[in-house]
Amino acid sequence: MISFKKICLGLLFFCAVSLTGYAQDSTSTDDLTFTEIKPETTDTTVKAAETINKVADSTTTDSKKLAPQPEAQKTLWGIFIAGFVGGLAALLMPCIFPMLPLTVSFFTKGSEKGKAFGRAALYGFFIILIYVVLGLLVTVIFGADALNNLSTNGIFNFFFFLLLVVFAASFLGAFEITLPSSWVNKMDANSDKGGIAGLFFMAGTLALVSFSCTGPIIGTLLVQAATTGALLGPAIGMFGFSLALAIPFALFALFPSAMQKLPKSGGWLNSVKVVLGFLELAFALKFLSNVDLAYHWEWFDREIFLALWIVIFGMMGIYLLGKLKFSHDSPLNSISVPRLFLATIVLAFTVYLIPGMWGAPLRSVSAFLPPQETQDFDLYTSGLLTGKSTTNDGPHKYADKFHAPLKLNAYFDYEEGLAQAKKQNKPVLIDFTGHACVNCRKMEANVWPDRDILKMISEDYILIQLYVDDKSELAPADVVTTPEGKKLNTIGKKWSDLQARKFQSNSQPFYVLLDPKTEALLAHPQGADYEIANYKKFLESGLNAFK
Repeated sequence: MISFKKICLGLLFFCAVSLTGYAQDSTSTDDLTFTEIKPETTDTTVKAAETINKVADSTTTDSKKLAPQPEAQKTLWGIFIAGFVGGLAALLMPCIFPMLPLTVSFFTKGSEKGKAFGRAALYGFFIILIYVVLGLLVTVIFGADALNNLSTNGIFNFFFFLLLVVFAASFLGAFEITLPSSWVNKMDANSDKGGIAGLFFMAGTLALVSFSCTGPIIGTLLVQAATTGALLGPAIGMFGFSLALAIPFALFALFPSAMQKLPKSGGWLNSVKVVLGFLELAFALKFLSNVDLAYHWEWFDREIFLALWIVIFGMMGIYLLGKLKFSHDSPLNSISVPRLFLATIVLAFTVYLIPGMWGAPLRSVSAFLPPQETQDFDLYTSGLLTGKSTTNDGPHKYADKFHAPLKLNAYFDYEEGLAQAKKQNKPVLIDFTGHACVNCRKMEANVWPDRDILKMISEDYILIQLYVDDKSELAPADVVTTPEGKKLNTIGKKWSDLQARKFQSNSQPFYVLLDPKTEALLAHPQGADYEIANYKKFLESGLNAFK
């Protein structure tokens, strides 16, 4: 049984890491209204709006042919899986694991097998109901529009960063997040009632009593689900979490003999909390990075992010070896082989991160890191471009705010890039991207550095990168006013509006190949595709159509 405990600890680490496997990969534009200029609009505003309207009208027929984007469905599946994994992790918390055999024995004692399973299943249903309602309340409280803006809102992202740091401190043993004892007492008193009402209040008691352990996990899931912009995200996340939490109660009621194979409670449960605390701390840095990028603070760059990750995962490895202890830890006279293996994996991952301080791409985690171009000392990009000429036709608009990956000669304004493409008689590659887009970073780190792809982007195309989540204010001449009087006064709003109206898409990355003279599509637009061969065919098809 001892080895089973350690295996659970090892599985928890990998499961918890997968919680960060889905992140903001899109910026919703549901709150944007398509632009139509009023007669009284100023000349400069008319000019900006006419340019955008011209772009939208030129491919109206093509945009209607586009199939509905599957990104929303993929996001909801990712939220559900992360919630389910979080529920499995919660089962191994000190507040829940010891309650599992006690609760199941209550259902099976003096009851027939079928009746015990029915009561446990109803108990599990009420657990799911309580947490799903909690997820729906998040949507009701914040509202659909707020959820759509959470992923790039600086105040919310900084608040989420602080919130996850608090959760991490709780898991590391600094304090416990508890609910008022009066709530627990009232719920427990009502659980003595018989029938369905008693089972409901029993489920409520579990939710309240275990909040000190599950609260940080639930909070992290709700934050991640909310910042995806998906309206049902919080409810779907809580459904996955509660489903994983409820299934064991029903299964063990059906097969009570399996309870004997469970490991006994002990100090290993606290080790689970501490490992999750380290992971919460590492995950919190992503939200701080989002704020830094969207508002161009330019102080939380790639080196600082990696340095903190190296220290965090290094301390986690040392903890697993028993060389670092916290106040709630039990004495550890020796470590088991599974725990040694887990420590080896964590420390190996720490060593893997170290070359990133000198610019190594770290492709397995590149999606979560700040962009490569924020690296001050980058030997990788310099080596990649050795012997290759980098053309630059002078300063570009917004070049002081944005930096293209791999030192590409990119434009950050649609009109300017289109004019240059006409001048050089080259097709246009539009990259709708975002600061908080993890899939964008993964494409730039794993696909674009390919020799053939990099050559086509740099020599055969005019690259236009449009950041849909940037918070920089537009110059008065570039501001667009909607018929309702709403002003698209930031760079991100302007390009979000363009992407939504022209291509009926609001996910990133989104790659579009255009003929600069007719502004017609050269190929069907596509999103992230990490197969280099597929992306190469996509670029080649645009070149062939242009020629």
